[in-house]
Amino acid sequence: MFVNTLSGRFLLLAVIFVMLAEVLIFAPSVARFREEYLIARLERAQIASLALLASDGSIAGELAGELLENAGVFNVVLRRDEVRELVLSSPLPGPVAATYDLRMGSALALIRDALLELGARDSRIIRVIGDPVQRGGLLIEITLDTTDLHAELWDYGRRILLLSLAISIFTAILLFLSVRLFVVTPMRRVIQSMAVYAESPQDQTRIIAPQSNIRELREAEEALYQMQTDLTGLLRQKDRLAQLGGSVARISHDLRNMLTTASMLADRMEASDDPRVKRAAPKLVGSLSRAINLCEATLAFGKAEEPPPRLSRVQLSPLVEDVFESERLALTEGAQVTFLADIPATLHLRADEEQLFRVLHNLVRNARQALEATRQPGVIEISAQDSKSGGQNGVCIRIGDTGPGLPARAREHLFEAFQGGVRKGGVGLGLAISAELVHGHGGRLELTRSDADGTEFRIWIPNAN
Repeated sequence: MFVNTLSGRFLLLAVIFVMLAEVLIFAPSVARFREEYLIARLERAQIASLALLASDGSIAGELAGELLENAGVFNVVLRRDEVRELVLSSPLPGPVAATYDLRMGSALALIRDALLELGARDSRIIRVIGDPVQRGGLLIEITLDTTDLHAELWDYGRRILLLSLAISIFTAILLFLSVRLFVVTPMRRVIQSMAVYAESPQDQTRIIAPQSNIRELREAEEALYQMQTDLTGLLRQKDRLAQLGGSVARISHDLRNMLTTASMLADRMEASDDPRVKRAAPKLVGSLSRAINLCEATLAFGKAEEPPPRLSRVQLSPLVEDVFESERLALTEGAQVTFLADIPATLHLRADEEQLFRVLHNLVRNARQALEATRQPGVIEISAQDSKSGGQNGVCIRIGDTGPGLPARAREHLFEAFQGGVRKGGVGLGLAISAELVHGHGGRLELTRSDADGTEFRIWIPNAN
């Protein structure tokens, strides 16, 4: 229905508001018309009384009645001063119903009396008191029938209402056309642009081009343009990630088979008589096992799911030493990085040991690479203690370094995949995966500090034992 459209409702409201304004004009207008009508009768009556004065009181009978009839009144009383008073009178057809003193009437009283006169059904005899014109006396008083006043007041009111209606319709049409031109048409363009964009959101040519010169609509178009641009970029990135995920899954499948073979060969190395080989073999086997597990996790991630953690009682201190030992072996020649651990030997927590190793290893590796890039001596420290958060027991692990701190861009997208990379050549997956693994434990991974003195991350995992 037309009334359910924006244009229709605006047209209806415009008519209502304009009519309301005309009503506010109508009431004072009819009050003014009534006042002028009564003043005109007072002036005619004053002329009739002055005719009596000019004739030295010789006017009587039919001539006096004719003067009163021409004035449209029954009686006239003109008080010239405190002593003299001129009177023209004729029989009244009925009692006086009301008296109105125009010398003392307020605007509201005049409006009230005019509306009451419009609503009156029968004619009445009224007395009207006013000031004579041209200083013709102290006051003038008349009595008259309201029949003519009622008829003329209604005729004037109808003309005012018809004029108001015409003005309302004309104004409403102009407003309707203006709204259609300046509001509805641009809005339809925005809606059409949204519909066209929805058909193929990856097509950049379908993104709206802001062009409205109305500030509010311009802001809406610019907001829609930004949203469509961002969404198109995200969809294209999603497609690339889907393709990359399929490729990584296939690569991980083949790599897992290769690492399985390497792991079998590493098992045989433990039988070597060389002490250095025997000492390195367990580390090699552990690294290969973790690589195999990582490939399996990547295959699971390719199915859009991370395997749930297999919780067990984990002693944290040896796990941290394994992480440090792995990173010591990865140090470049000449690098001066010190690894410190401040963890109670008795501290245990319920966690997936493999996933927790991956989280700590990602954070320590990032810190070690940042320190190596500075070519200055540095320290990486891991500390842990029992802690409470939100009334729940847990373990708080802090990983800090004395590196140069994270760039502002990296801090803005720190835990977003392919967004939070800080190392040249990195893809920004480590922290995103770490945050997801910690969240899978019901915990939190957050950046607590990053400035020129170093960086510190905090891991909180609940339900410590």
